[in-house]
Amino acid sequence: MCCLSCGFIGLGLIGGSIARALKENIPQIRILAYDISAETLRLALHEGIVDSAAPAIDESFSDCDYIFLCAPVKRNDANLAAVKKVMKPGCLLTDVGSVKSGIHEAVHQAGLDECFIGGHPMAGSERVGFVNSKASLLENAFYILTPTASVSQRQLEAYRSLVLKMRAIPLILDYRKHDYVTAAVSHLPHIIASALVNLVHDRDSEDGIMKMVAAGGFKDITRIASSQAVMWQQICLSNTSNISMLLDDYIKALTAFKEDLDAKKETALYDRFEDARLYRDSFINASSGPIKRSYSISVEIADKSGALAHIVSLLAGRGLSIKNIGITHNRESDDGVLKIEFYEERSMTEAAGLLKENGYIVFLLLL
Repeated sequence: MCCLSCGFIGLGLIGGSIARALKENIPQIRILAYDISAETLRLALHEGIVDSAAPAIDESFSDCDYIFLCAPVKRNDANLAAVKKVMKPGCLLTDVGSVKSGIHEAVHQAGLDECFIGGHPMAGSERVGFVNSKASLLENAFYILTPTASVSQRQLEAYRSLVLKMRAIPLILDYRKHDYVTAAVSHLPHIIASALVNLVHDRDSEDGIMKMVAAGGFKDITRIASSQAVMWQQICLSNTSNISMLLDDYIKALTAFKEDLDAKKETALYDRFEDARLYRDSFINASSGPIKRSYSISVEIADKSGALAHIVSLLAGRGLSIKNIGITHNRESDDGVLKIEFYEERSMTEAAGLLKENGYIVFLLLL
Protein backbone atom coordinates (compact mmCIF):
# COMPACT_ATOMS: atom_id res chain seq x y z
CA MET A 1 0.00 0.00 0.00
CA CYS A 2 1.33 3.45 -0.92
CA CYS A 3 2.18 5.74 1.95
CA LEU A 4 2.00 8.94 -0.12
CA SER A 5 0.53 9.97 -3.44
CA CYS A 6 1.87 12.98 -5.36
CA GLY A 7 0.56 14.46 -8.60
CA PHE A 8 2.61 16.57 -11.01
CA ILE A 9 1.09 18.91 -13.55
CA GLY A 10 4.04 19.62 -15.78
CA LEU A 11 7.18 17.50 -15.66
CA GLY A 12 10.09 19.63 -16.82
CA LEU A 13 13.49 20.18 -15.23
CA ILE A 14 12.23 21.21 -11.75
CA GLY A 15 9.12 19.03 -11.62
CA GLY A 16 11.13 16.07 -12.87
CA SER A 17 13.90 16.68 -10.34
CA ILE A 18 11.38 16.86 -7.46
CA ALA A 19 9.71 13.65 -8.67
CA ARG A 20 13.10 11.91 -8.87
CA ALA A 21 14.09 13.10 -5.40
CA LEU A 22 10.81 11.88 -3.92
CA LYS A 23 11.06 8.53 -5.68
CA GLU A 24 14.65 8.10 -4.54
CA ASN A 25 13.99 8.91 -0.88
CA ILE A 26 10.43 7.62 -0.28
CA PRO A 27 10.33 4.03 -1.58
CA GLN A 28 6.56 3.52 -1.29
CA ILE A 29 5.52 6.79 -2.91
CA ARG A 30 3.12 6.81 -5.85
CA ILE A 31 3.62 9.49 -8.51
CA LEU A 32 1.05 10.55 -11.08
CA ALA A 33 1.88 13.06 -13.81
CA TYR A 34 0.31 15.03 -16.62
CA ASP A 35 2.37 16.88 -19.22
CA ILE A 36 1.53 18.24 -22.66
CA SER A 37 4.50 16.25 -24.01
CA ALA A 38 3.64 12.58 -24.59
CA GLU A 39 7.35 11.84 -25.01
CA THR A 40 8.11 13.27 -21.55
CA LEU A 41 5.46 11.04 -19.97
CA ARG A 42 6.69 8.01 -21.90
CA LEU A 43 10.25 8.58 -20.69
CA ALA A 44 9.16 9.17 -17.08
CA LEU A 45 7.15 5.95 -17.11
CA HIS A 46 9.99 4.01 -18.73
CA GLU A 47 12.45 5.20 -16.07
CA GLY A 48 10.06 4.31 -13.28
CA ILE A 49 9.86 7.88 -11.95
CA VAL A 50 6.15 8.12 -12.70
CA ASP A 51 3.81 5.27 -11.81
CA SER A 52 0.95 6.45 -14.00
CA ALA A 53 0.32 9.17 -16.55
CA ALA A 54 -2.90 11.16 -16.89
CA PRO A 55 -4.25 12.33 -20.27
CA ALA A 56 -5.51 15.57 -18.66
CA ILE A 57 -6.09 17.20 -15.27
CA ASP A 58 -8.87 14.75 -14.43
CA GLU A 59 -10.20 12.50 -11.67
CA SER A 60 -6.88 10.65 -11.65
CA PHE A 61 -5.60 13.42 -9.35
CA SER A 62 -8.41 12.99 -6.79
CA ASP A 63 -6.34 10.52 -4.71
CA CYS A 64 -3.30 12.80 -4.43
CA ASP A 65 -2.02 14.00 -1.07
CA TYR A 66 0.08 16.66 -2.83
CA ILE A 67 -0.35 18.28 -6.23
CA PHE A 68 2.66 20.13 -7.67
CA LEU A 69 1.97 22.83 -10.26
CA CYS A 70 5.12 22.70 -12.39
CA ALA A 71 3.92 24.12 -15.69
CA PRO A 72 4.95 27.63 -16.85
CA VAL A 73 3.54 30.41 -14.64
CA LYS A 74 0.71 31.44 -16.97
CA ARG A 75 -0.43 27.83 -17.37
CA ASN A 76 -0.28 27.24 -13.60
CA ASP A 77 -2.77 30.06 -13.06
CA ALA A 78 -5.08 28.65 -15.72
CA ASN A 79 -4.75 25.08 -14.34
CA LEU A 80 -6.11 26.09 -10.93
CA ALA A 81 -9.73 25.84 -12.05
CA ALA A 82 -9.24 22.30 -13.29
CA VAL A 83 -7.31 21.29 -10.17
CA LYS A 84 -10.01 22.69 -7.87
CA LYS A 85 -12.58 20.34 -9.41
CA VAL A 86 -10.60 17.17 -8.68
CA MET A 87 -8.69 17.86 -5.42
CA LYS A 88 -9.72 15.77 -2.44
CA PRO A 89 -10.18 17.39 1.00
CA GLY A 90 -6.85 17.65 2.78
CA CYS A 91 -4.77 17.65 -0.41
CA LEU A 92 -1.99 20.23 -0.35
CA LEU A 93 -1.51 22.31 -3.48
CA THR A 94 1.89 23.83 -4.27
CA ASP A 95 3.91 25.24 -7.16
CA VAL A 96 7.57 25.67 -8.09
CA GLY A 97 7.63 29.13 -9.67
CA SER A 98 10.36 31.69 -8.97
CA VAL A 99 7.78 34.50 -8.57
CA LYS A 100 5.12 34.04 -5.92
CA SER A 101 2.80 37.08 -5.94
CA GLY A 102 0.89 36.06 -9.06
CA ILE A 103 0.15 32.50 -8.00
CA HIS A 104 -0.86 33.60 -4.48
CA GLU A 105 -3.31 36.09 -5.98
CA ALA A 106 -4.70 33.45 -8.35
CA VAL A 107 -5.05 30.94 -5.50
CA HIS A 108 -6.95 33.52 -3.44
CA GLN A 109 -9.31 34.28 -6.31
CA ALA A 110 -9.92 30.55 -6.76
CA GLY A 111 -10.76 30.17 -3.05
CA LEU A 112 -7.91 27.72 -2.41
CA ASP A 113 -6.05 29.60 0.31
CA GLU A 114 -6.58 26.91 2.95
CA CYS A 115 -4.74 24.25 0.93
CA PHE A 116 -1.93 26.20 -0.77
CA ILE A 117 1.74 26.62 0.13
CA GLY A 118 3.92 28.18 -2.54
CA GLY A 119 7.20 26.41 -3.23
CA HIS A 120 10.41 27.54 -4.91
CA PRO A 121 13.45 25.25 -5.10
CA MET A 122 16.45 27.58 -5.45
CA ALA A 123 18.06 25.27 -7.97
CA GLY A 124 18.22 25.12 -11.72
CA SER A 125 20.27 24.65 -14.84
CA GLU A 126 20.72 26.19 -18.27
CA ARG A 127 19.46 22.85 -19.57
CA VAL A 128 15.73 22.28 -19.61
CA GLY A 129 13.21 19.48 -19.72
CA PHE A 130 12.62 16.21 -17.89
CA VAL A 131 15.50 14.60 -19.75
CA ASN A 132 17.91 16.87 -17.82
CA SER A 133 16.22 16.48 -14.43
CA LYS A 134 18.06 14.81 -11.55
CA ALA A 135 17.41 14.26 -7.87
CA SER A 136 20.78 15.74 -6.92
CA LEU A 137 19.67 19.13 -8.30
CA LEU A 138 17.81 19.70 -5.02
CA GLU A 139 20.49 18.44 -2.64
CA ASN A 140 21.48 21.15 -0.12
CA ALA A 141 19.55 23.75 -2.12
CA PHE A 142 17.23 26.17 -0.35
CA TYR A 143 13.58 25.26 -0.98
CA ILE A 144 11.49 28.32 -0.09
CA LEU A 145 7.97 27.76 1.21
CA THR A 146 5.42 30.60 1.12
CA PRO A 147 2.31 29.55 3.05
CA THR A 148 -0.95 31.46 2.87
CA ALA A 149 -2.34 32.93 6.09
CA SER A 150 -5.09 30.28 6.06
CA VAL A 151 -3.03 27.11 5.72
CA SER A 152 -2.69 25.05 8.89
CA GLN A 153 0.55 24.66 10.85
CA ARG A 154 0.15 20.90 10.49
CA GLN A 155 0.14 21.14 6.69
CA LEU A 156 3.12 23.47 6.72
CA GLU A 157 5.12 21.15 8.95
CA ALA A 158 4.21 18.15 6.80
CA TYR A 159 5.39 19.92 3.65
CA ARG A 160 8.57 21.04 5.41
CA SER A 161 9.27 17.41 6.33
CA LEU A 162 8.68 16.37 2.73
CA VAL A 163 11.23 18.93 1.52
CA LEU A 164 13.76 17.56 4.00
CA LYS A 165 13.22 14.09 2.54
CA MET A 166 14.16 15.55 -0.85
CA ARG A 167 17.48 16.51 0.86
CA ALA A 168 16.76 20.19 0.28
CA ILE A 169 16.77 22.95 2.92
CA PRO A 170 13.28 24.36 3.67
CA LEU A 171 13.04 28.10 4.32
CA ILE A 172 9.68 29.69 5.18
CA LEU A 173 9.04 33.23 3.88
CA ASP A 174 6.15 35.56 3.23
CA TYR A 175 5.51 35.46 -0.52
CA ARG A 176 6.05 39.24 -0.89
CA LYS A 177 9.43 39.03 0.84
CA HIS A 178 10.30 36.06 -1.36
CA ASP A 179 9.75 38.10 -4.51
CA TYR A 180 11.92 40.95 -3.24
CA VAL A 181 14.74 38.62 -2.19
CA THR A 182 14.76 36.61 -5.42
CA ALA A 183 14.65 39.81 -7.46
CA ALA A 184 18.01 40.72 -5.89
CA VAL A 185 19.82 37.38 -5.86
CA SER A 186 18.31 35.63 -8.89
CA HIS A 187 16.39 37.87 -11.27
CA LEU A 188 18.63 40.96 -11.35
CA PRO A 189 21.80 38.88 -11.98
CA HIS A 190 20.25 37.49 -15.17
CA ILE A 191 19.59 41.02 -16.42
CA ILE A 192 23.16 42.06 -15.56
CA ALA A 193 24.64 39.00 -17.30
CA SER A 194 22.53 39.51 -20.41
CA ALA A 195 23.35 43.22 -20.57
CA LEU A 196 27.09 42.49 -20.28
CA VAL A 197 26.96 39.88 -23.07
CA ASN A 198 25.04 42.30 -25.29
CA LEU A 199 27.58 45.05 -24.53
CA VAL A 200 30.46 42.87 -25.71
CA HIS A 201 28.44 41.88 -28.77
CA ASP A 202 27.76 45.53 -29.65
CA ARG A 203 31.28 46.80 -28.89
CA ASP A 204 33.28 43.94 -30.41
CA SER A 205 35.40 44.50 -33.50
CA GLU A 206 34.52 43.00 -36.86
CA ASP A 207 37.01 40.19 -36.35
CA GLY A 208 35.31 39.25 -33.05
CA ILE A 209 38.45 39.55 -30.92
CA MET A 210 36.48 40.17 -27.68
CA LYS A 211 34.49 36.99 -28.19
CA MET A 212 37.62 35.04 -29.07
CA VAL A 213 39.60 35.99 -25.96
CA ALA A 214 36.67 36.07 -23.48
CA ALA A 215 38.07 34.05 -20.62
CA GLY A 216 37.27 32.68 -17.18
CA GLY A 217 36.01 35.82 -15.45
CA PHE A 218 33.71 36.86 -18.29
CA LYS A 219 32.38 33.35 -18.80
CA ASP A 220 31.73 32.86 -15.07
CA ILE A 221 29.75 36.07 -14.64
CA THR A 222 27.74 35.60 -17.86
CA ARG A 223 27.05 31.85 -17.69
CA ILE A 224 23.41 32.41 -16.69
CA ALA A 225 22.82 34.49 -19.82
CA SER A 226 22.50 31.13 -21.61
CA SER A 227 19.18 30.46 -19.88
CA GLN A 228 15.86 30.36 -21.73
CA ALA A 229 14.86 33.81 -22.98
CA VAL A 230 11.11 33.17 -22.73
CA MET A 231 11.38 32.07 -19.09
CA TRP A 232 13.26 35.21 -18.06
CA GLN A 233 10.96 37.40 -20.10
CA GLN A 234 8.03 36.02 -18.09
CA ILE A 235 9.86 36.38 -14.76
CA CYS A 236 10.59 40.03 -15.53
CA LEU A 237 6.95 40.63 -16.43
CA SER A 238 5.80 38.84 -13.24
CA ASN A 239 8.13 40.53 -10.75
CA THR A 240 8.51 43.89 -12.47
CA SER A 241 8.27 46.30 -9.54
CA ASN A 242 10.86 44.55 -7.37
CA ILE A 243 13.31 44.05 -10.23
CA SER A 244 12.91 47.63 -11.46
CA MET A 245 13.47 49.08 -7.97
CA LEU A 246 16.64 47.02 -7.42
CA LEU A 247 17.85 47.70 -10.94
CA ASP A 248 17.56 51.42 -10.22
CA ASP A 249 19.68 50.94 -7.07
CA TYR A 250 22.23 48.95 -9.08
CA ILE A 251 22.46 51.66 -11.74
CA LYS A 252 23.14 54.21 -8.97
CA ALA A 253 25.86 51.94 -7.57
CA LEU A 254 27.48 51.66 -11.00
CA THR A 255 27.30 55.42 -11.44
CA ALA A 256 29.06 55.94 -8.10
CA PHE A 257 31.69 53.40 -9.13
CA LYS A 258 32.20 55.25 -12.42
CA GLU A 259 32.62 58.57 -10.61
CA ASP A 260 35.37 57.10 -8.41
CA LEU A 261 36.99 55.58 -11.49
CA ASP A 262 36.93 58.82 -13.49
CA ALA A 263 38.35 60.73 -10.52
CA LYS A 264 41.00 58.02 -9.98
CA LYS A 265 40.12 57.76 -6.30
CA GLU A 266 42.53 55.02 -5.28
CA THR A 267 41.23 54.48 -1.74
CA ALA A 268 37.57 54.52 -2.77
CA LEU A 269 38.18 52.00 -5.56
CA TYR A 270 40.14 49.72 -3.25
CA ASP A 271 37.42 49.88 -0.60
CA ARG A 272 34.72 48.96 -3.12
CA PHE A 273 36.62 45.87 -4.29
CA GLU A 274 37.66 44.86 -0.78
CA ASP A 275 34.17 45.27 0.71
CA ALA A 276 32.74 43.15 -2.10
CA ARG A 277 35.42 40.49 -1.64
CA LEU A 278 34.84 40.19 2.10
CA TYR A 279 31.06 40.05 1.79
CA ARG A 280 31.18 37.54 -1.05
CA ASP A 281 33.57 35.33 0.95
CA SER A 282 31.11 35.39 3.85
CA PHE A 283 28.55 33.73 1.55
CA ILE A 284 30.93 30.85 0.89
CA ASN A 285 31.93 30.41 4.52
CA ALA A 286 28.32 30.30 5.75
CA SER A 287 27.22 26.70 6.31
CA SER A 288 24.11 27.11 4.15
CA GLY A 289 24.73 30.35 2.31
CA PRO A 290 23.51 31.09 -1.21
CA ILE A 291 26.93 30.45 -2.78
CA LYS A 292 28.24 27.00 -2.03
CA ARG A 293 31.91 26.23 -1.57
CA SER A 294 33.48 24.71 -4.66
CA TYR A 295 36.05 21.94 -4.27
CA SER A 296 38.13 21.93 -7.43
CA ILE A 297 41.65 21.21 -8.63
CA SER A 298 43.58 22.44 -11.65
CA VAL A 299 45.81 19.89 -13.36
CA GLU A 300 48.57 20.39 -15.91
CA ILE A 301 48.11 17.77 -18.64
CA ALA A 302 50.11 16.96 -21.72
CA ASP A 303 48.56 17.72 -25.10
CA LYS A 304 48.49 14.12 -26.28
CA SER A 305 46.01 11.31 -26.81
CA GLY A 306 44.92 9.48 -23.68
CA ALA A 307 46.05 12.13 -21.16
CA LEU A 308 42.53 12.93 -19.97
CA ALA A 309 41.49 9.27 -19.90
CA HIS A 310 44.47 8.41 -17.70
CA ILE A 311 43.49 10.99 -15.08
CA VAL A 312 39.85 9.89 -15.04
CA SER A 313 40.96 6.27 -14.74
CA LEU A 314 43.18 7.06 -11.76
CA LEU A 315 40.37 8.83 -9.93
CA ALA A 316 37.82 6.12 -10.75
CA GLY A 317 40.22 3.45 -9.49
CA ARG A 318 40.31 5.20 -6.13
CA GLY A 319 36.51 5.47 -6.06
CA LEU A 320 36.49 9.28 -6.22
CA SER A 321 33.29 10.80 -7.62
CA ILE A 322 33.73 13.73 -10.01
CA LYS A 323 31.06 16.44 -9.96
CA ASN A 324 32.29 18.27 -13.06
CA ILE A 325 35.28 18.26 -15.36
CA GLY A 326 36.35 20.59 -18.15
CA ILE A 327 39.30 21.80 -20.18
CA THR A 328 40.32 25.45 -19.84
CA HIS A 329 41.75 26.84 -23.06
CA ASN A 330 43.32 29.86 -21.39
CA ARG A 331 45.39 30.45 -18.29
CA GLU A 332 43.83 33.66 -17.05
CA SER A 333 42.74 32.20 -13.72
CA ASP A 334 44.10 28.65 -13.56
CA ASP A 335 47.66 27.39 -13.91
CA GLY A 336 46.55 24.19 -15.61
CA VAL A 337 44.27 23.30 -18.47
CA LEU A 338 42.09 20.70 -16.77
CA LYS A 339 39.66 21.72 -14.01
CA ILE A 340 38.05 18.96 -11.93
CA GLU A 341 35.34 19.66 -9.36
CA PHE A 342 34.39 17.31 -6.52
CA TYR A 343 31.42 17.04 -4.17
CA GLU A 344 33.45 17.35 -0.98
CA GLU A 345 36.79 18.62 0.31
CA ARG A 346 38.01 15.16 1.30
CA SER A 347 37.68 13.85 -2.26
CA MET A 348 39.41 16.95 -3.63
CA THR A 349 42.36 16.55 -1.25
CA GLU A 350 42.67 12.82 -1.91
CA ALA A 351 42.53 13.34 -5.68
CA ALA A 352 45.21 16.04 -5.54
CA GLY A 353 47.52 13.75 -3.58
CA LEU A 354 46.91 10.83 -5.93
CA LEU A 355 47.63 12.86 -9.06
CA LYS A 356 50.76 14.38 -7.55
CA GLU A 357 51.99 10.87 -6.73
CA ASN A 358 51.60 10.08 -10.43
CA GLY A 359 53.68 13.04 -11.56
CA TYR A 360 50.99 15.62 -12.29
CA ILE A 361 51.24 19.31 -11.34
CA VAL A 362 48.12 20.04 -9.30
CA PHE A 363 46.73 23.23 -7.77
CA LEU A 364 43.85 23.38 -5.28
CA LEU A 365 41.04 25.77 -6.26
CA LEU A 366 39.08 26.05 -3.00
CA LEU A 367 36.56 28.78 -3.85
